[in-house]
Amino acid sequence: MILVQIIWHVNPFRGDRFAAEWRPVAEAVLDYGATSWGFYRAHDGRLDFIQQATFPTKAAFERYWYSETAAEKRTELAGTYQIPLVPTFHEVVGEGKALNLAPAEPS
Repeated sequence: MILVQIIWHVNPFRGDRFAAEWRPVAEAVLDYGATSWGFYRAHDGRLDFIQQATFPTKAAFERYWYSETAAEKRTELAGTYQIPLVPTFHEVVGEGKALNLAPAEPS
């Protein structure tokens, strides 16, 4: 299993458009074999985004990244983000998630 991370640096005054239009494409990784995905926007500044997904193989990610859906949307959004985009790949050696997200009761 690999984690793929893409850091997007968005041009000023284009963050809202980028967020709205790229989010469905970020979620589309599930159609290409990803087991999870995330799309995060910086709280401060609001112009940096992180896209993450876990795939069984790098080849599965490449099917998504070079798909007509992703390639066309990257072209359509050209000018909203800075290039080059360089995906990074990480071997998943462990992961987890809390099932109960409610805050703990004070003692």
